[in-house]
Amino acid sequence: MAVAMASIGANFGLYGNLKAMEKQPNSRGASFLCSSGLDPFQLSCINPKRSSTYPVSKFIPKVSASAAVEDGSSQETDVIPTPSVMIDQDSDPDATIVEITFGDRLGALLDTMSALTTLGLNVVKANVYLDSSGKHNKFAITKASTGRKVDDPELLEAIRLTIINNMLEYHPESSAQLAMGAAFGVTPPTETVDLDIATHIHVYDDGPERSLLVVETADRPGLLVDLVKIITDINIAVESGEFDTEGLLAKAKFHVSYKGKAIIKPLQQVLANSLRYFLRRPSTEEASF
Repeated sequence: MAVAMASIGANFGLYGNLKAMEKQPNSRGASFLCSSGLDPFQLSCINPKRSSTYPVSKFIPKVSASAAVEDGSSQETDVIPTPSVMIDQDSDPDATIVEITFGDRLGALLDTMSALTTLGLNVVKANVYLDSSGKHNKFAITKASTGRKVDDPELLEAIRLTIINNMLEYHPESSAQLAMGAAFGVTPPTETVDLDIATHIHVYDDGPERSLLVVETADRPGLLVDLVKIITDINIAVESGEFDTEGLLAKAKFHVSYKGKAIIKPLQQVLANSLRYFLRRPSTEEASF
């Protein structure tokens, strides 16, 4: 999923541990320097003086085993496919692209689109396409207040969890395939993910003005916000990216830079070490340093 998120300064504000975001929806942060087209503009994505306006816990109640199917087929006797939610900020300059896949089980997702509007969003375009992996529901989303793409990481995370919650509610068979199923689903995942094994971090050159950061790790609530916070804490700007939820794993690609330039090798190592430390120890408190 991409996060045309922007550059945050060194001071992101108080860092709340969002490993259980359903319990702490009021993370704080500072301004992003976002870009739209060729001209950058200053946008206060997370106001440090007030709580977040996106209470994620509101959208992730415990689902029941008898949940109705959201205009689709449960096909409980079939092999359960791997659910996937992609949030892409790179491919469209004017909208955030969301793509949802769960084999061929998903319907029109009208309830999901309705839930997204309660976050202050407009679904400006929707389409469906088929390939060998199943049916892909694709939405173009903008903020209702501005008509622009979403560039607040807390709101992007709220979008992701809202979509996953609806999948758990209307397709409870997805619960065992999703990391969120342990907390909010009917059946927890039968497999567990070893953070040391599952966490992979790579930084690649992507031209003279930016680098490409690729992160793969175990999924959990608040992960997207945590990643942006860790990156910007060492003065690295997140310009855009993509964030994918694939079953128990999360995969992120961020275009990053340092003072308008690609990240040099020593800083790449610092970035990789910082991410690896926090991702492999998600419960570590800052006070333990």
